Amino acid sequence: MRLRTDIFVSALMRRVFACGDFAAVEAKGAEEAGAVFVRQVFRDGTESLHAPAPQSFFDEDDSGRRLFETRLARVGAGAVAEAIARERRFDGDLWVVSIETDDLGDLIEFAGAEPDDDGFFRR
Repeated sequence: MRLRTDIFVSALMRRVFACGDFAAVEAKGAEEAGAVFVRQVFRDGTESLHAPAPQSFFDEDDSGRRLFETRLARVGAGAVAEAIARERRFDGDLWVVSIETDDLGDLIEFAGAEPDDDGFFRR
């Protein structure tokens, strides 16, 4: 069974703050089962957008995991905002979490990624 979205987002934010970085919820969606989009903000002003991975990346026994894929990598803030606006027109129950960090480390897990020797899912 998958963890409720509001609990997942709360735990994600706590982990971000524990790393000394900053996070904010830009948009709240459905508390029980809303999709989570992660807006990664870099120090140089560029941003990346990480979205829920398609169901084809999940095994039958992966019912509780949340996997992400990178939709946009190190682009301007406007491009990320446009992509989020398009997604919100399609799904008004999605969450947007903005994280200011240069390295997501082990904060979220990427589809198809294998952890490195330190256990981080780097891209």
